[in-house]
Amino acid sequence: MSRKYFGTDGVRGAYGGPLINEAFAARLAFAAASWLKEAGKLCVSAGGDPGVGRILIGRDTRGSGTLLEAAVARGLHAAGAEAVSLGVVPTPAVARAVRTSGARLGVVVTASHNPAGDNGIKFFGPDGMKLTDEDEAKIESHLPEDVALTMGPMGKLPLAAEEYISVALALLPHNALAEWRLVLDTANGATCATSPAVLRRLGARVVGIGDSPDGANINANVGSEHPELLATRVRAEGARLGIAHDGDGDRCVLCDELGGVLDGDEILTVLAAHALTQRRLTKNLLVITQQSNLGVDAAIRAAGGQVVRTKVGDRYVIERMRADGATLGGESSGHIICSEISPTGDGLVAALKVIEVMLATGKPLSELRRVLVKFPQLTAAVGVREKTPIESLPRLSGEIRAIERELGVTGRVLVRYSGTESKLRLLVEGPAMPVVEGAMARLKAAVAGDGLLVAHG
Repeated sequence: MSRKYFGTDGVRGAYGGPLINEAFAARLAFAAASWLKEAGKLCVSAGGDPGVGRILIGRDTRGSGTLLEAAVARGLHAAGAEAVSLGVVPTPAVARAVRTSGARLGVVVTASHNPAGDNGIKFFGPDGMKLTDEDEAKIESHLPEDVALTMGPMGKLPLAAEEYISVALALLPHNALAEWRLVLDTANGATCATSPAVLRRLGARVVGIGDSPDGANINANVGSEHPELLATRVRAEGARLGIAHDGDGDRCVLCDELGGVLDGDEILTVLAAHALTQRRLTKNLLVITQQSNLGVDAAIRAAGGQVVRTKVGDRYVIERMRADGATLGGESSGHIICSEISPTGDGLVAALKVIEVMLATGKPLSELRRVLVKFPQLTAAVGVREKTPIESLPRLSGEIRAIERELGVTGRVLVRYSGTESKLRLLVEGPAMPVVEGAMARLKAAVAGDGLLVAHG
């Protein structure tokens, strides 16, 4: 069963467009609750009447979030569910609250790292994990033409953020960050209250940027997608570490004390290599995606571990981790999953786990990051009008095959459509940067040569 609306991380698009609007949000929520009924996941409410049960809703700081949250609640109510608002909280806090509160489902209204004009909706099951492709397809099959938007009472669960903070605080000893100066970029998003609270309670002196959300500035030249300001402030402040989240807090990008930015590949390699030296990496296994640099494989093999790759999308990483019994995995984008702590990507947990390694080894991050030597790599993203199958694009598909033959075992090409944006993503790795640059130029020329694929402007 194929999916029409869901991408790699929920349903996402421009607010006010054909997908992300109040009417569709209500329909999608109604469909999700209807799917729960059909799946036999009925429960009995406190009053004894059969119903779908409690469904939690969290959101980020986008101006459209309150309207979409209300629409989701109306759709849930129309299907017989009890809608409970968590307010503005990080996505991993929603995942945790679903699992610990006995809720039937979690809904997050967010477009993650996308600009403020976008928004989206994603779901978490009662185990705190993202739904499978099959589950999402079944939800789509229950989409009604319309939903009577009658509003019932929406409950609140105000302690979800504080409980999330308490779990994070327990990861390090009391006052472990005394005398640490940190720069924290919360992307004007959902972590503006939670991450600084944790770091300050652990004793750190926190310099905040991207910490003044106004509904329209989420991810605007700040956050994990734009770490340039973070690097500049780390150097200016003489900070020991810089931490950047995305808009909903499930990603982490770090900056060492010299101003060097670490992506998800470097964070994962630091964590996995240290765990291997301590014989604490479960199954000696790290799960990453096709997007990750080939240098990760080499570093983990050298440390005595094994790497398994999945298709791009943190939920595919999580599914493979679960199947193989691994507890560490993630993506180069900064989705880091430490499943013994959180069932989904958690930017704050990832940062605290790296700090734990720094404390245990006494080494600065600039030294720890040397465990990964990346293969020369270039990436690019090209806007597209439509996601035409790549194999049907003669110039691009032909160029991909030609470059793969030339690189052989010394590199690779990855061309795929984004699951959350109207973009074609290109990746080339090779033995030397001139080779990589030449291959990337050929791919871009092929994309342009295939005509209507590229969006103008």
